[in-house]
Amino acid sequence: MNKLSRTQVEELTEQLRLYFRDEGLEEIGNLQAEQLLHFMVQQLGPYLYNAAITDARTLLMERMQAMEDELYTLEKPLPR
Repeated sequence: MNKLSRTQVEELTEQLRLYFRDEGLEEIGNLQAEQLLHFMVQQLGPYLYNAAITDARTLLMERMQAMEDELYTLEKPLPR
């Protein structure tokens, strides 16, 4: 999992282990939790990445529209 730091992997692995325990599911060890995390990152990663790109694109378009509106207010009237 080269996109997550070792600390992040450890934190998320622990969260998965606690989730299984708290939900009354079969308890899993560190290795199983890390393998599950790796699978989830592989499967969900592209969807989450694309959603983040869409959010960034939307924000950028909103900011560009606001800047365009501000530029129109700076235009000088032309003589007739």
